[in-house]
Amino acid sequence: MSEFDGLTAAVTGGASGIGAAVVAALRARGARVAALDVQPVSEQDGVLGVRADVTDDASVREAIETTVARFGGLDILVNNAGIGAQGTVADNPDAEWLRVLDVNLLGMVRTSRAALPHLRRSRAAAIVNIGSIAATAGLPQRALYSATKGGVVALTRAMAADHLPEGIRVNCVNPGTADTPWIGRLLDKAEDPAAERAALEARQPHGRLVAPEEVAHAVVYLASPLAASTAGAGLAVDGGMQDLRLRR
Repeated sequence: MSEFDGLTAAVTGGASGIGAAVVAALRARGARVAALDVQPVSEQDGVLGVRADVTDDASVREAIETTVARFGGLDILVNNAGIGAQGTVADNPDAEWLRVLDVNLLGMVRTSRAALPHLRRSRAAAIVNIGSIAATAGLPQRALYSATKGGVVALTRAMAADHLPEGIRVNCVNPGTADTPWIGRLLDKAEDPAAERAALEARQPHGRLVAPEEVAHAVVYLASPLAASTAGAGLAVDGGMQDLRLRR
């Protein structure tokens, strides 16, 4: 038996990377899971693939309603869908700023807004937002991305204050540089992919990239009814990058 038996979770960006790891971890612990993504998700026992574009309010609402119709309710929302961006504050035009904000920040707003009426009826309601080390540490060439993830952390605290009286806990996970398809694509574009990977690994005190499964483990903790006294928290899964200063 698991604390997730009988509970239903929806995970945005559930087709790959951290999202796919979260889907697998929740399902392994007994939850019924809807993987929401613009990319197809193959259905399996207890996992429903639902097409959803977090930049489209109607698409998000339809995906949440499809999830509820299939499983009979909604208890957990994991806001994971996001895209990357590189550059200083001067390097991206307004259109790119608006595009990334639309996915990374407003996407969470749309999905949470659609899910709230169902979460209010749950006995174990939780929202977990995926932030980033970029929200809490200054990283070079990440102005736009950092701004969106900083917004996620602030939004998480505000949502936690608004919805805890309704019985809905809201928290976020802040991963360090994770071994995801997006990072893989960045490395592929680098002049020296091996050297670039070594540099990314070296800036994290534990000396390697964060595994998606490690992020998923943190999400599972925050989503669990056993974490009923955890609200408005930001849990770092970054190998110590935010707080540790090791002497080499």
